[in-house]
Amino acid sequence: MRILTLALLLSIGFSTSSSAAEPLKGLIITGGCCHDYEDQKRIIAEGLSQRMNITWDFVHEGGTGRDHKISVYSKPGWAKKYDLIVHNECFGGVTDPEFVKSIADAHFEGVPAIFIHCALHSYRNSGSADAWRELIGVTSRSHEGKRALNVEKLEDHPVMTDFPKEWKTPNGELYKIEKVWSNCIPLAKAYGEDTKKDHPVIWLNKFGKANVFGTSLGHHNETMNNDVWLGLVSRGALFVTGHLDENGNPEKGYEGTGIKPIVIGDPKPKADPKFSKKKK
Repeated sequence: MRILTLALLLSIGFSTSSSAAEPLKGLIITGGCCHDYEDQKRIIAEGLSQRMNITWDFVHEGGTGRDHKISVYSKPGWAKKYDLIVHNECFGGVTDPEFVKSIADAHFEGVPAIFIHCALHSYRNSGSADAWRELIGVTSRSHEGKRALNVEKLEDHPVMTDFPKEWKTPNGELYKIEKVWSNCIPLAKAYGEDTKKDHPVIWLNKFGKANVFGTSLGHHNETMNNDVWLGLVSRGALFVTGHLDENGNPEKGYEGTGIKPIVIGDPKPKADPKFSKKKK
């Protein structure tokens, strides 16, 4: 099993960049319920740009609803002009399986993708649209309570370079993973106190020609706005686009602008009354 795992990791593969590298073109798709997407899109865009050579477009729609259909998904060829699509949306109420399948089809021909936290739970009520979950690499429909997580590294893969053997997140919300799809390779796990078992929290996947990186970590701003998280996701982005070397560094020409603090309005999570302690 170990040999098969390494073989699949290598099959996702590396590619060689040109010496005169132009910035990669990325699209961040975000919006929906339950998260601070206004600040999170800044954390992701600025944090990754500091660590890799990339520019961004944004689609931020749907307010705080659950059943919005992102408009760009209905435009023919919407993904083709991008080197990377970052999915950080939360629309679990969408119930149109053909709409959801069309999103997956756009990646199948080779456009790399990153999936963050609630993107896993998006479109979970869309009937038989398993293509979305096959694209992501895992199936999840629920989560445990909000608490810090102890993340354990599983693979010494270039994406996991500089990721500690164990990392306790500043805060967290563990997603229950019901299924790991056949082309998915978990890179890290966390133990669920509610389910009493381990769940993958970082992984790589192959969907058609598309390379995919995913992490369920990222409910709170303070988890995202952290060098461990941003370094991890940046290496994931470089890897799926073919510009991470075997030592976990950006290939020449794909380095970022340099790491600096990202100041946002309120990096601390707002109290959730369901989990807040009662005053004595």
